[in-house]
Amino acid sequence: MRPEQIPVAREGVPFIGAAALASVVFALLEWPVPAVAALAVTAFVLYFFRDPERVVPAEDNLIIAPADGKVVDIQVVDDPPLLGGSSRRISIFMNVFNVHVNRSPVSGAVREITYMPGSFLPADKERAMVQNEQNALLIEDRHGRAITVVQVAGLIARRIVCRAETGDWLRRGERFGMIRFGSRLDCYVPTECRVLVSHGDKTVAGQTVLAEWISKDA
Repeated sequence: MRPEQIPVAREGVPFIGAAALASVVFALLEWPVPAVAALAVTAFVLYFFRDPERVVPAEDNLIIAPADGKVVDIQVVDDPPLLGGSSRRISIFMNVFNVHVNRSPVSGAVREITYMPGSFLPADKERAMVQNEQNALLIEDRHGRAITVVQVAGLIARRIVCRAETGDWLRRGERFGMIRFGSRLDCYVPTECRVLVSHGDKTVAGQTVLAEWISKDA
């Protein structure tokens, strides 16, 4: 039997535990205002690190959203990270109320991971793509088709978590990391893919279809 997934990201356990402990300590000290405030913080942290199960589309030719959030940009770029030739970048902005667990858009092998330190500009700004701290993963599926997913830090987000390692095989919709406290994910797909979302669309990680390959065997 498959083990049940705890609906909280493991990276959040220390934060939830610390906030809950503070609530208990303040309550035992009979400090009602700090106790209530700490309890509110505990509730928010628990909500922020939630990690619900998702129903992942099974079709082999689909590229799904790596993050919950809103599509803030779709454009063709000439020098995508880790990919050769021009690609189409689909940018998803995650606000502080979105689920922040990141999922693989395709099933494939992690061929390369590149981390770049940088600034912490607002993640919904164009400059963030170039100047902010970021982590890029090149994922190649069994047909030899490759995409890049880039985790981009933001103004509040100061911690990029990537559990994947070079050589890992990720299933479509599998969790590979998260960004704490609001940021963005950029998904670079080849221009021959058909994009199925528009600017302003809401996405659900592991479920929303971003694009599809024109041919499964291309």
